[in-house]
Amino acid sequence: MDFRELRERVYEANMALPAHGLVVLTWGNASELDRERGVFAIKPSGVAYEELTPASMVICDLEGNVIEGSLRPSSDMPTHAALYRSFEGVGGIVHTHSNWAVSWAQAGRSIPCYGTTHADYFFGEIPCVRALTKAEVDGDYELNTGKVIVEGFEHLDPLATPGVLVRNHGPFTWGKDAAEAVYHAVVLEEVAKMATRTEMVKMDVDPAPQYLLDRHFLRKHGPNAYYGQG
Repeated sequence: MDFRELRERVYEANMALPAHGLVVLTWGNASELDRERGVFAIKPSGVAYEELTPASMVICDLEGNVIEGSLRPSSDMPTHAALYRSFEGVGGIVHTHSNWAVSWAQAGRSIPCYGTTHADYFFGEIPCVRALTKAEVDGDYELNTGKVIVEGFEHLDPLATPGVLVRNHGPFTWGKDAAEAVYHAVVLEEVAKMATRTEMVKMDVDPAPQYLLDRHFLRKHGPNAYYGQG
């Protein structure tokens, strides 16, 4: 199979992460799924961004097996695979250790929806899922991280809430492809920053009213969306 276009898109998505200030060193990864062929491309583990090339992206199947590539895939690859298996419609995933989002994850707090910037992209709070147990960490850690995220979305639509915080860890975002997952990672980081500063200004601030959040999300994402050029 020819995976050149898939590798190129995933390379570009990974290179966008440091360009947006979302990662330093090797602290992040992006992947994209070709659902028709049942494979996804992902960043190799521990390789500096300046050393990446499209050819260095690793091709894996949805069971986490390496199909093509000379390097080991990201250590977070089993998490990506678990989300692709569970979240229909998701075609790209990003994980970072961006400062503001990680701060909320380390505090074990979901990010409340305080305003319209948040509501334009996330329908309600950005959830912080539970901490993994010792058994889950000592076991298949990265796979269990994916399972905990899926568990946290039992009553949520992952397409309406395209991101999550894993307690004591950091953010994962997703979208229809890798480029959209990067976009949502940028939004999540900015929203986390805004929420932090909002609480610095007023500690007991209330979330924005639901009717305002509904209007802002649905004008971009609802069946009668009218934002943009169509």
